[in-house]
Amino acid sequence: MLDAALTDGTAQRRCTFEVFARSLPHGRRYGVVAGIPRLLDGLARFTFDDAELAVLHSAGSVNDRTAEFLSGHRFGGDITGYQEGELYFPGSPVLSVTGTFAECVLLETFVLSVLNHDCAVASAAARMTTAANNRPLIEMGSRRTHEEAAVASARAAYLAGFAATSNLEAHRRWGVPTTGTSAHAFTLLHDTEADAFRAQVEALGVGTTLLVDTYDITQGIATAIEVAGTGLGAVRIDSGDIGVLAQSARDQLDELGATRTRVVISGDLDEHSIAALRAEPVDAYGVGTSVVTGSGAPAAGMVYKLVEVEGRPVAKRSSSKESRGGAKSALRRHKPTGTAVEEVVHRLDADVERGEHDRVVPVPLLVKGEPTGDQPTLDESREHLRRGLVAVPWEGLKLSRGEPAIPTTFIP
Repeated sequence: MLDAALTDGTAQRRCTFEVFARSLPHGRRYGVVAGIPRLLDGLARFTFDDAELAVLHSAGSVNDRTAEFLSGHRFGGDITGYQEGELYFPGSPVLSVTGTFAECVLLETFVLSVLNHDCAVASAAARMTTAANNRPLIEMGSRRTHEEAAVASARAAYLAGFAATSNLEAHRRWGVPTTGTSAHAFTLLHDTEADAFRAQVEALGVGTTLLVDTYDITQGIATAIEVAGTGLGAVRIDSGDIGVLAQSARDQLDELGATRTRVVISGDLDEHSIAALRAEPVDAYGVGTSVVTGSGAPAAGMVYKLVEVEGRPVAKRSSSKESRGGAKSALRRHKPTGTAVEEVVHRLDADVERGEHDRVVPVPLLVKGEPTGDQPTLDESREHLRRGLVAVPWEGLKLSRGEPAIPTTFIP
């Protein structure tokens, strides 16, 4: 495609591509934008050196003209978009990329790879955070996804409200708080469960979390308190009928005088099982597979479509895959109380009335290839999402299937 555009001269036409989701995953009521800093960092490194070009050329992937174009190439266009931690809805212009056709079309796979993954994880994690009702969540899914996706997943989950991750690389790269417990293998390594618990407490102190379900949970809890005392930080249960076991563990700990020892639950949890445990005495949840795979929606369904060529709107008309032509922006309308009521997506040249409580959602991210300024920190984006969820009508936070939390209106 790039070869042909360079050959016929259309590669230099100024174009705008937009990233949006035609719909949300089935039953979801909102999406969460995540991965913007990862995307911008990646764009800064999106170049082709001589060795890479030699491989592409020898494989027949590019001709001489395209290899020359890619040599020293760096994106020099403009990008506006929803900031990280923003909510999005069907049709929201999450990202608008403007530049020559050649430089914009090169970014499609990279942009969609980052946003489809990170938005899917953050959207699922936000639902889990709501279901947990202020109880802390720990991201523990590194063993259930690609090693690089694991780091991005930990970051996206923290953005969406998780308290910590077991992935140490996520802490090194992004400052995500880390935590963890021992595995069953550590208990099995020792001659007795008491020996294992004693070794862990001696190394980490009584504030540690002991895994008590390797053998018999009731005996495991009794042994844990016998070894660590009533000041033990927490016990973790990773199997069985979690609700029943959590209540039983709480009762037993209280009877033993360990009233402040927390009960941590893990084991194939998702937002629905977390919500079902809301009435149980669970102090924290460890979530793995479900969060890193988007809880059944591993990709956010984002697409990257050409919407404008040299100021002329263009649109795809294929059945069920239509797009809306023209570069766009979006206005989010709110009640005076702060509750969001409507997402107004409009052409940039449309005359849209802006009310006192309305907010323009997209912000400049790159101008002529250069960042527009300091991006929000991860913690700032995390707070932005928290405020955004507070603005959602209460029915929009339900886990049951339903329409998007706020409707989208399109103004041509």
